[in-house]
Amino acid sequence: MDTGFSRAVADDGTELHLIPMAPQALPRVQKRDLEQAWEAATDAARAGFDGPRRGFRFAEGASLALNDRDARSWAAAIDRTADLSTPHGVSVCLRLLALIDLIGRASWLGPFIRAARGRDGAWFDGGLLQAASITRLTAAGGLDEAAMRAMLLNGKSGPPGPRVPDQERRRCSA
Repeated sequence: MDTGFSRAVADDGTELHLIPMAPQALPRVQKRDLEQAWEAATDAARAGFDGPRRGFRFAEGASLALNDRDARSWAAAIDRTADLSTPHGVSVCLRLLALIDLIGRASWLGPFIRAARGRDGAWFDGGLLQAASITRLTAAGGLDEAAMRAMLLNGKSGPPGPRVPDQERRRCSA
């Protein structure tokens, strides 16, 4: 069965990914997928790579345009590593972009992130990436903030057992 998504170019030159499902129907991904996407995306941004104008058009009319230069660069890097013609690749891309958006506006995520200066980047709690990899996407293609919060604050973003945040930190260069 062919699971590849079609692409089209809009009149303004925007590359459109035509997704025949709603964002909520995209699959969960692995925590490692988000780690690899983060690494590829930040490498592309550091190199000054500017991706094409890009958008996603989902079934049932939802659409998402990536107007931000960094988001375009990140999506292009993810396309090279995870293939945005697949449900998996689109899910990885949306989850990473949604996580960055959530980090920017959700102060309750503070304990799960530590920013460093210069090239040392940022540190993410492993549970944060795990939660982002399995949280259901919203109709707008974002992460369900309430579900993320419940998972992280209740320590249910990974396998059962004690949660040890300091041992589960993942260095992500930004």
